[in-house]
Amino acid sequence: MTEQLVSEDKLTPTSLTETLQSLQQKGLPPVHDWNPGFCGEIDMRICVDGHWEYMGSPIGRESMVRLFSTVLRHDDDGHFYLVTPVEKVRITVDDVPFVAVSVETVDEHLVFTTNVGDKVVLNQQQPLRLSDAGRGVPYILVRDRLEARIHRNVYYELVSMAELQMVHDQEQLCIKSGEHYYSLGMVE
Repeated sequence: MTEQLVSEDKLTPTSLTETLQSLQQKGLPPVHDWNPGFCGEIDMRICVDGHWEYMGSPIGRESMVRLFSTVLRHDDDGHFYLVTPVEKVRITVDDVPFVAVSVETVDEHLVFTTNVGDKVVLNQQQPLRLSDAGRGVPYILVRDRLEARIHRNVYYELVSMAELQMVHDQEQLCIKSGEHYYSLGMVE
């Protein structure tokens, strides 16, 4: 990938950009099925608050961030990569790549929206987890080992709808989505 792909004032069509846009129009690309050669690391970073940077500068084009987010993959080696059928480049992710910025109830299910527009239904396939042995930051699985950190404001909204439940002989604050309860942490 070249600097041209993320430069705001000189975005030029390239085969990679055209490929990504074509794939985006068809839905999420099957990045987990692609096995291109590793092309190295680029100076792209996803910060804890969810904003993306290239060479230390924020990527200001929301559409470009959304496009890159569709070809993001978290591999078994613990690293994050932008992947196309012909390229695989490593990027830096400070925590997790996404932030859940809102939540709404739809047909008795909690639906989160991420900073890049993904909609995630809290269910057993896309569960909630807490860091630090059930006492820390909440995360939700978005897709294929890619998680979203629950934004603080969204967390407080979840707390306001939570109820106390006994889980493994511990009193926990839980939220319900569909027929299942998910813990927001132990009550001390």
